[in-house]
Amino acid sequence: MRLSRRTILLGAGSLPFAVASMRAGAIAQTAPGVPPSTEVPPILLVHGNGDYDALWMTTLWRMESNGIARERMMAINFTDPLARSDDKVEQANRSSTEDQRRELAAAITELKRRTDAARVALVGSSRGGYAIRNVIKNGGAGDVSHAVLCGTPNHGVFATDDQSNNEFNGRGVFLRGLNEGESEVTPGVAFLTLRSDGMDKYAQPDGRFIGKPGTPTGVTAEGPELMGATNLVLGALDHREVAFHPRAFREIYKFIAGREPARIAIVPETSVKLSGLVTGTPGGVPTNRPVAGATVDVFRVDPDTGERKGGALHSAKTAADGRWGPAQVDPAWSLEFVLASPGAPTTHIYRSPFPRSSDVVHLRPARPLGPADKDAGAVVIMSRPRGYFGLPRDVVLFDGKEPADVKPGVPTDAAATLRLPASEIGRNIVAQFGEERIVARAWPAAENRIAIAELTY
Repeated sequence: MRLSRRTILLGAGSLPFAVASMRAGAIAQTAPGVPPSTEVPPILLVHGNGDYDALWMTTLWRMESNGIARERMMAINFTDPLARSDDKVEQANRSSTEDQRRELAAAITELKRRTDAARVALVGSSRGGYAIRNVIKNGGAGDVSHAVLCGTPNHGVFATDDQSNNEFNGRGVFLRGLNEGESEVTPGVAFLTLRSDGMDKYAQPDGRFIGKPGTPTGVTAEGPELMGATNLVLGALDHREVAFHPRAFREIYKFIAGREPARIAIVPETSVKLSGLVTGTPGGVPTNRPVAGATVDVFRVDPDTGERKGGALHSAKTAADGRWGPAQVDPAWSLEFVLASPGAPTTHIYRSPFPRSSDVVHLRPARPLGPADKDAGAVVIMSRPRGYFGLPRDVVLFDGKEPADVKPGVPTDAAATLRLPASEIGRNIVAQFGEERIVARAWPAAENRIAIAELTY
């Protein structure tokens, strides 16, 4: 029996390298009419397995819209974000739990230095919550005021007697170490967990979502909860949405600030500057290591056709730090980012308007064209980095139809792929999720080009 207070909330459906992307955005402005929240501790946002700090973009915007100064926030970009299969065995471009603990501890030190604060609040998505708990339990509790763990599999993605060095094993060495004792939280730090009511693919009793259908995992939907924490259930949100959805933002803000946010909506800025980092996937492994020699061109496009409106607004070639930008844009403009990165397909990324400035507009090229694409004249991908596509939970339409490669039920798919014949090269393709609608163009696969309609919300 859990000793923590469990409140059921029926939500809406739906360090060189590490420090490189943790810059203060001097260009950002707080929302008009909202007093600066200087009494709120500085906030450090921690992404999950294989991800990057750009996923926190909308959270940063919502915080700014509630008066939190950008320089009092930071989003860490782990150098190698993907976990090892065995925490004790080195794997190329993957990180151990100790790697993550060390990088996060350095980020906490930097944010405290920058803000002259005694303690900071930490917010983690999925695996990011492991790093948070690891830092706090192993000497860092005095530096942390609040810890918010969003969809973190605190009792494992599975719990078995084999794979003892897999950090996602609830019976493994790492999680047993974090969870030992009468309370599963560290005294002196306020803990909040946010979880789904059965729609988190990594908190399921059956192993079909981790490649073992019919095999019990030993965990349940309650797996992200912790004894001693405030544990909230956010309805039918999925594994990522419990961190990045507006519903999650409300609880994150309220827990740290001690009051309801003044607004959930993002307040647009009049002038927007965008910049970010170009990264790659060496050997098929996503990393946050910068890529030099990549070119980035930014175009304004017609929101109804995807056609370009004039020449490039910004063109750049990355140096050793992998940075591109800043590009000056209007908050009402739909955009196309063209990324030509060494050894990767030329990737045309279509995005909804950016209402506020951001220095975490990171660009990673599409995966290489493979055997499944050999007969395609064009390949277009619809991607949702901050959540999964849920059918029939969500409105998900790709070129006017529900995507055939999105499985119904528990949301598990964050991308859908459309392969078109050569006769359809150049036509517009509509990607729609809920109220967000992006129009992309189909580019010739024969020229090693792929288009991505990347959803922001």
